[in-house]
Amino acid sequence: MPFVGLSAHVLIALYFAVHAVRSGQPMYWLFVLFSFPLLGSIVYFLVIYLPNSRLEYGARKAVAAAAKSLNPLGELREARAAFEYTPNAQNQMRFALALLESGDAEAAATNYEACLKGPLSSDREIKFCAARAFVESGRFARAITHLEEVRADDTDYKAEQVSLLIARALTGAGRNQEAKSEFEAALKKFGTFEVYAEYAVWALLSGDAAVVKKLQGEINQMMQRWSRHTRNLNMPLVRRLAAANEIANKK
Repeated sequence: MPFVGLSAHVLIALYFAVHAVRSGQPMYWLFVLFSFPLLGSIVYFLVIYLPNSRLEYGARKAVAAAAKSLNPLGELREARAAFEYTPNAQNQMRFALALLESGDAEAAATNYEACLKGPLSSDREIKFCAARAFVESGRFARAITHLEEVRADDTDYKAEQVSLLIARALTGAGRNQEAKSEFEAALKKFGTFEVYAEYAVWALLSGDAAVVKKLQGEINQMMQRWSRHTRNLNMPLVRRLAAANEIANKK
């Protein structure tokens, strides 16, 4: 029996080693994983694997939504005060994100542009958040540039969110066929409600009735299986779908 346990640890370490190589992690992770299979796998899971997984993304969405509903402007006030007191790159990033989450995309974009000119200009998280701000403020070409750089740097980094944001930016830039291809790729690879909903919003507003028909049945089935918590978590997307339906029905 001890050999069974040991084999399981080695197999898990091997799985994370493959992930490390494919995602371009430093090679010292291979030493850590194979020298200490159990402990190394746990550390790799917490430090590298989990932060880029859908599970962690969903958890962060839930926590962020709860915090925002309890004190929607608290983080913005604190972030602004921290940046005014100590105007360094880290505090400006925090302030930019708080502006973005509060709905002030223009101000967020301005602050992210300043971050991208500093020592953290190659940081993937800054580029991703800057792209969000650029999409929300209608600067689609800039968003596409940053998202393509993020994807080229690491294809696994927030892969689903990057794909959906690229599709939205392509749509805003009038590149509808490319946007459709991006949505189709995301649907095939991820198949989450968020992908179905974003693609359906695009199809409704683009007048692509065939795609709407293809997606609607699966969306309805997903929503029927939801718990109350899941429904509340996805309510912003549900509202966007409803709004897109209304617009499409008026055309």
